[in-house]
Amino acid sequence: MEHSRTLVLQDVIDARRLSRFQIVTFVLCFSILVLDGYDTVVVGYIAPALKAHFGATPAQLAPMFGAGLFGLTLGSFVFGPVADRFGRKPTLLVSIALFALFSLASAWADSIGMLIALRFLTGLGLGGAMPNAYTLAAEYCPNRLRSTLVAPIGCGIAVGGALGGVFASRVIGAFGWQAMLVVGGVLPLLLIVVLARWLPESARYLVARGGRQAEARAILGRIAADLDLSDVDITLEEKRAQGLPIRQLLQPGVGGGTLLLWTTAFMALLVIYFLGNWLPILIQQSGVSFHNASLMTALYLTGNSLGAIFLGILMDRMNPQYVLSAAFVCAAVSLASFGHLSGAPALALLALFVTGVGTGGTMTGTNILSAGYYATASRATGVAWTLGMGRVGSIVGSMVGGAMLAAHWGPKFIFGAVAAPLVVAAVSVFALAAYRSRHPATDGEARCAAVGSPVH
Repeated sequence: MEHSRTLVLQDVIDARRLSRFQIVTFVLCFSILVLDGYDTVVVGYIAPALKAHFGATPAQLAPMFGAGLFGLTLGSFVFGPVADRFGRKPTLLVSIALFALFSLASAWADSIGMLIALRFLTGLGLGGAMPNAYTLAAEYCPNRLRSTLVAPIGCGIAVGGALGGVFASRVIGAFGWQAMLVVGGVLPLLLIVVLARWLPESARYLVARGGRQAEARAILGRIAADLDLSDVDITLEEKRAQGLPIRQLLQPGVGGGTLLLWTTAFMALLVIYFLGNWLPILIQQSGVSFHNASLMTALYLTGNSLGAIFLGILMDRMNPQYVLSAAFVCAAVSLASFGHLSGAPALALLALFVTGVGTGGTMTGTNILSAGYYATASRATGVAWTLGMGRVGSIVGSMVGGAMLAAHWGPKFIFGAVAAPLVVAAVSVFALAAYRSRHPATDGEARCAAVGSPVH
């Protein structure tokens, strides 16, 4: 390989142990997601203080949460194509700057209306940062370890949310709700300085764009210092994509898989946000005390994070679509059963934990699948639009719970009904396995695998 004039980028990454350069890149992507997670949930922690400060009713605060979700959704749709056009790194820096500055500005908001507008703008940046951090991390992973490595990075969202809770318990009482937003603005601005210096551009992106071989060789030299790269051309073993990235997602041989990924993400995030908003209330309506309801909710969230890691490991060792499909089915059965288990606390806890694994864990897995499915030229768009479709589901899920409760549905019936989208997600991701087997030539991961890695 060292004496060949052409060299396949993924071959080099696959043939070596992880370098310090790659590990630093993964840590930086994890840090981005931690701060993204913090700023995504921070309004939930400060909502009681906002209610008291502005004398607002819950109905007046509700649009603030909705504005953030709409911003996240739009940000995913916008910044994916931007990253495929202008690069992963500059798009990440702009996205982080957006949510940092508008979070900081929110600390000086003098009305609920201003907060609503600022939360929408903050959401735009948050929606752009998450999928591009996933994409950049995935593009530096060996194929054999992609899911194992990216899944823990995805847990940064949950870590950021948990840190928000830790800070809230200490900061709001001492410094006021504004301090939480200041933290959410200052820390990302400091991280931008680090990222500008240490975060690399995607080597795959540099090669795919053409004319940037020198930059790609410099980066690859930090991964494979033993290679003489002075006289080689780096290739991707991919056909050069034609047309806009969004059009590439729906081209023949790819579009069917795109629709299946979108369906999976929509259904998964619908359930995740439904449970995130309504689970404590529904548990209490099942006859459980507030204290135990809080513990059960915490166990569900723990399943989200541990499930992502566990499923990521399995996805690198088995057919990843089958792994996610089985997890969705287990979550559907557990969720539907939960409403009938109030008299059996141990089984109820187990059911919630499995539900957490099969919702939060599978959504991380779906993001990883999308990162492997698309070619380099449309990968950021593919990941971002998959997550964007999921965000649409999150908006629906947030509203569905209120509608069900307003219709006086009982907890048992609600849990059973909400299990249905998980069954749809299981069928969609199972069908994706069949679709990929019929269209391997247009599958981004299959193209990489054709040069040395096993096809899942």
